[in-house]
Amino acid sequence: MKTNDNGRYARPSVSTHQLPNGLRIIHQPFPSEISYCGIVIDTGSRDEFPDEHGMAHFVEHLLFKGTQKRKAHHVINRMENVGGELNAYTTKEETFIYATFLSEYFERAIELLSDIVFHSNFPEHQIQKERDVILDEINSYIDSPSELIFDDFENLLFPNHEIGHYILGTTESLLTFDKKKVENFVNRQYSPSNMVLFSFGKTPFSKIVRLSEQYFSRPNIQHSTSKKRELPFMGKPRKHQLEKDTAQTHLILGTHTSDMFHPDRYVLYLLNHILGGGAINSRLNNSLREKHGLVYNVESNLALYTDTGLFSIYFACDKKHVERCLKLIDKEFQKLTEFPLSPSQLATAKRQYKGQLGIASENNESIALRMAKSYLHFNQYFPLEDIFTKIDGVTSEQLQNLAKELLIWDKQYQLKYI
Repeated sequence: MKTNDNGRYARPSVSTHQLPNGLRIIHQPFPSEISYCGIVIDTGSRDEFPDEHGMAHFVEHLLFKGTQKRKAHHVINRMENVGGELNAYTTKEETFIYATFLSEYFERAIELLSDIVFHSNFPEHQIQKERDVILDEINSYIDSPSELIFDDFENLLFPNHEIGHYILGTTESLLTFDKKKVENFVNRQYSPSNMVLFSFGKTPFSKIVRLSEQYFSRPNIQHSTSKKRELPFMGKPRKHQLEKDTAQTHLILGTHTSDMFHPDRYVLYLLNHILGGGAINSRLNNSLREKHGLVYNVESNLALYTDTGLFSIYFACDKKHVERCLKLIDKEFQKLTEFPLSPSQLATAKRQYKGQLGIASENNESIALRMAKSYLHFNQYFPLEDIFTKIDGVTSEQLQNLAKELLIWDKQYQLKYI
């Protein structure tokens, strides 16, 4: 990323536009021969009805399996033949479909994206084939306790709610999917007004707008209204354990927290970083791994959604060390709730967190995807300079007050694999 004369990160000259059908466009110019272009759709696994669990992810797979004018291998080869890549992924609230390519192939990429998003025909034989692929993916996921436990934990915090359901769905739900169900979901959720077209690279914005008008100006027609998102019920904290054939005990604990729009979210980000974020000198890593040698990995995480969020701590250890690890975690909770950070501790935490964000910003693909998600939900893009300003404004008092709300042992849910 470029810096300005003061050594600060320069504010990117982001351009935006909206088509008459409601599709929004955001572009960040960057002087590189490599470009990124994609569509992010405001739909994910929480937008499924009870008989559709796994449908958002299933549709993401099927988008690559043929359109009205292309067979599956034509879709795949369209970008691969010029050295580009097509990628996609599904979250609880978004679906991303995007391409990476040499800038000279921008029109090829945007035309292909339009074709697969708006003109996929979901052949029945591909539905059968892709169902088997995802069933294998589910089985592989079940064999990865360090990943599966996060989804099971969301089920514990959000019981009987779409946020708690597995993104991949279940074997039972997948077996009910057919062409009609797939088309119903797409017709309901895949409207232009529910999408953002994003671009990162050296293509002139005027050209991007012109090509968007050419390939994406379809009417904003939905066969039915998008599924309304409902606020999850917040139950009482509870403990749960599941028997798994694992060498170690895997444990995750945590609680509900604020949503992605909360004005104090940067306080939350910084508190999470201090406690158990990505740094190896986080408080939890220093205590459980470096000082006591009880775990190989311990981490704290945030998952913030449009109307709720969750905070969690995960570790795996020998079963005889579980209670000791929990006592050490509680000890770190008490430190953050009882003792405010000193000015030097606060300054160090801010420098470190901003440094991690700055390093991450050197990945252009990550920039493009973060820009797209920000514009989808906030209708604006927050450049790194603005984020740094928010972090610099966090006070020790704010961190301590949040710790007193969040890091209370009696508020923690707990899930254990034994």
